[in-house]
Amino acid sequence: MELVLLLIIPLLTALFVMLVRGGKAVQTASVLGAVLQLAATLYLTVAYSRETGSREGAMLFQREWTFFPSLNISFHIGVDGISVAMILLTALVVLAGVLVSGVQRPLNKEYYVLLNLLAVSAYGFFLSLDAFVMFLFLELAVLPKYLLIVLWGSGKKEYSANKLVLMLMAASAMIWIGLLGIYYGLNGTERTFDLVRLSTINLSPETQRFFFPFLFLGFGVFTAIFPFHTWVPDGHSSAPTAGSMFLVGISMKLGGYGCLRVATWLMPEGARLFSPAIIMLATIAILYGAFARSEEHTSELQSH
Repeated sequence: MELVLLLIIPLLTALFVMLVRGGKAVQTASVLGAVLQLAATLYLTVAYSRETGSREGAMLFQREWTFFPSLNISFHIGVDGISVAMILLTALVVLAGVLVSGVQRPLNKEYYVLLNLLAVSAYGFFLSLDAFVMFLFLELAVLPKYLLIVLWGSGKKEYSANKLVLMLMAASAMIWIGLLGIYYGLNGTERTFDLVRLSTINLSPETQRFFFPFLFLGFGVFTAIFPFHTWVPDGHSSAPTAGSMFLVGISMKLGGYGCLRVATWLMPEGARLFSPAIIMLATIAILYGAFARSEEHTSELQSH
């Protein structure tokens, strides 16, 4: 299975969308592209299930192209069970988002191009086995989300979009500090952003204790960890339907995946040390969400 096809299909779909004319033709091209993405991910799921029996726990279908050798940065992709599940979820959300969008007014072509760019960023993030490239794909997803809310959103859309971008930019800065901490915490010959290689290196306990919070909280903001979750209700309420589906169905999963794939996988000692705080924040988020939902339901009953 050539994983790079998952990046090529939405890119070609975006290019084709820009070339066709007519609102219906644009939507048809986007639907066909989304169907091809889903077909490719289903094929990947079947291929992975066939291969994983004899190679359980391994990263499968790996490809690597080095493009910055002096810093040991490469375009390294591969999948395991978690990333395959996230990729399949992404393809389902992409198809559903395209189907519910219809013909957009104004800027119909631009709308579908942005949806495909979001798909590229999500696939690239879940496929990446190089932390630097993963970070680039994470940042690539921010701009389409901002534009979708500002141009096709409703309500306080400018406020919601600006709040989303500012909070995610702050989170990205924390992630970048954590990645640099890992990179420069290694000896010169060991320095790399490759996640597979980093997972075989025992980072010092001091490095793990200091930089784990940066990575976990940075990715946690993307996944709306309490108390850095306030961008979510504003973003969802202002985003167009497909944009809201992308936010909850894909974008928030990027943060959770990053917490597992980068922070916890590379720094297990840091995860163990901060596990009480993580459990506490998760418990508060569960209770807060339950009470908020209960209060909303009570208000609806009183209004009737």
